[in-house]
Amino acid sequence: MPTVRVRRSGSTQRRISGVSGPNDSTLGSRQAVLDLKGRNGPAPGAVGDPWAYEKRATAKGHVMIAGIDEAGRGPLAGPVVSAAVILPLNFSNPEVTDSKKLSPARRSRLYDLIYAHAVAIGIGIVDAAEIDRINILQASLLSMAIATLNLDPPPDCLLIDGTFPISLPTHQVTIPKGDALSISISAASIIAKVTRDRLMDRYDLDYPQYRFTSHKGYPTKAHREAIQRFGCCPIHRRSFKGVTEHVRPSNSRQLPLRSDDAESKTTNR
Repeated sequence: MPTVRVRRSGSTQRRISGVSGPNDSTLGSRQAVLDLKGRNGPAPGAVGDPWAYEKRATAKGHVMIAGIDEAGRGPLAGPVVSAAVILPLNFSNPEVTDSKKLSPARRSRLYDLIYAHAVAIGIGIVDAAEIDRINILQASLLSMAIATLNLDPPPDCLLIDGTFPISLPTHQVTIPKGDALSISISAASIIAKVTRDRLMDRYDLDYPQYRFTSHKGYPTKAHREAIQRFGCCPIHRRSFKGVTEHVRPSNSRQLPLRSDDAESKTTNR
């Protein structure tokens, strides 16, 4: 049985008043979003230094600096998962980088290493139904906010992968391609990716006809063919192209036929 670790539990979504977009006017001065690769070029020491953004934040007086990243924006099925990670300043491992550059085996090993050494880790999960309700961008930002609220101790600075801030008052730094530039965001990308992959492995036990273990919900040829054959299941994102065409209005989010039942029904026609 796949395992997923979460440092803190409980529902935190109700504590979030909303999810910020690119023009959210509610962001105050405490939430001034800085891109350290902005007008003045890269942050000093950024080239080749995975701690450059953390060092800049420390120099400004921040102590609890969290890296935040998500996994699962592109799949046709399953949740979007975010992780927030606070690393100790003496943490060092040259293998920690953007999770997309790592093999599954190496990600899994680094996942255990990060959990063993991190000051705090928070996880945020937003399911397919909510993704369909608020759209994938807003769901991604919401999962980041939930992950942040699940950190204990709480952070005083957030290093966020991407260009959009989240709707929290904590000081934030948005970093495009941050999962390859900040060690804290790299660590978060690994935790988020492994957490989501293990969730999809678990869903594969419930919906084996889709073979979620092999593609994790991404739009592979095999996954698209399974949707065409069996329709969509409760974890499919019905607002996504490739799924919405196969939604059966009378089924809502009911459980589809399992593969053995589907084979039997097809054979007996």
